Amino acid sequence: MNDRVLVDTNVLVYAYDRAEPEKQRRALEVLDYLAVSGAGVISTQVLAEFFVAITRKIAAPLSAIEAYDRMKNYLQSWTVVDLTGMVVLEAARGVRDHQFNFWDAQIWATARLNQIPIIFSEDFNVGQVTEGVRCVNPFAEDFRLEDWVGR
Repeated sequence: MNDRVLVDTNVLVYAYDRAEPEKQRRALEVLDYLAVSGAGVISTQVLAEFFVAITRKIAAPLSAIEAYDRMKNYLQSWTVVDLTGMVVLEAARGVRDHQFNFWDAQIWATARLNQIPIIFSEDFNVGQVTEGVRCVNPFAEDFRLEDWVGR
C-alpha cells in the first residue's frame, strides 16, 4: 500500500460525467477515499485539463462558475503539486525514452519527480511500471482501492 497517489484528469472528470454512470460512481468512490485519507495528489496540469473538460467535453458541461468552485475546492482540500521546468524536461525524456505522448509523460514526470509511486489513470497501460511509477486503472473490473491506498 502507498501513502500518496497522483490522480490523472480522467478520474476527476468522470466524477462529473453523468453520461458514464458506472465510471462516475467509481470516480466518486476513489476521490472520496483519497480525500478522506489525505493520499490524493493532483497537479496544476490536471486542474487545468479538468476545467477545460468539465466545461466543454462532457455531455452536461458545468458552467465556468461551477467549475471554478470545484477547482477551488480541490486546491483547498488536496495536495497540489506544480508543473515546473524540470517536470517539463523530464516529460520530454519520457517521450524520448518511453514513447509516452507528451501530456501523459508530464503526468508520469510529475509523479516521478515528486516521489509519488502510483498514478490512477485509465490512459496508461494497466499495471505499467516505469522507473518506479506504477499506473493503475481505477476503472478496471478487478480494481480494489484498498490494494493501493491505506487509511
